[in-house]
Amino acid sequence: MPALGFGVFQTPPDETAAAVAEALRVGYRHIDTAAAYANERGVGDAVRQSGLRRDEMFIETKVWISDYGYDETLRGFDKIARKLGVDQIDLLILHQALPSEFDRTLAAYRALETLLADGKVRAIGVSNFMVDHLDRLLTEATVVPAVNQIEVHPYFQQRAVETVNRAAGIVTQAWSPIGGITFYREGKHSSALADTTIGEIARTHGKSPAQVMLRWHLQQGRSVIPKSVKPPRIAENFDVFDFELDPQQLAAIDALETGIRGGPAPEKITLAAFGREIPDA
Repeated sequence: MPALGFGVFQTPPDETAAAVAEALRVGYRHIDTAAAYANERGVGDAVRQSGLRRDEMFIETKVWISDYGYDETLRGFDKIARKLGVDQIDLLILHQALPSEFDRTLAAYRALETLLADGKVRAIGVSNFMVDHLDRLLTEATVVPAVNQIEVHPYFQQRAVETVNRAAGIVTQAWSPIGGITFYREGKHSSALADTTIGEIARTHGKSPAQVMLRWHLQQGRSVIPKSVKPPRIAENFDVFDFELDPQQLAAIDALETGIRGGPAPEKITLAAFGREIPDA
């Protein structure tokens, strides 16, 4: 799995194919989408039209909570595969822990294990699983998740979750890796993109704050999923392999932790609040 991926969260369906096509042109080979994003078809269109071999690209997507349950998740895979236009998915993960109905989550994960055994997916994982969710899953599961995709950025680092991930051999994958998600926050906050510490480090390297944050993730062993629909920003986010942060710079960014989550708390994600039918087409 390429450590640096390209995400399409909140990318409008009619803009997705062009954004993914540009990302593939720039050099990204890892594309992250989700059933709940309603833009998997655009991802599939860009992949087919790219001229690249299927085995040159890594496609990651997510099952939404409305399709949790053993049989439901197997059907959810079929819907996802049809929209993407692929027979096999490289990484299929559960989008949320759904702690209020965790038995459904466990049944969904068993379905992922079946899909893995049947060769329909190459790897399986989870997203937004906290320590208690991981502890229970690891007790019940046969296959350890390959990935746990969680909110991680300099202002919200989730070190306890990352420690459990690492101990279990799970890759920590960062969504909102540059702290761009803000619409769930309460009260006053500032963007990590405008942080003075990050800005000074960026000037030292002749890079942007976003590039510095992506480099911070990569040097600490995390996978990252930045997103954009703007070609210059898509290219900028990929241009992070020609410099390195020193230990003091890494520590300075580590010290920016606020403990303030940008996205919704996992326990807030319930079927009553967020359940919605994922269409077949």
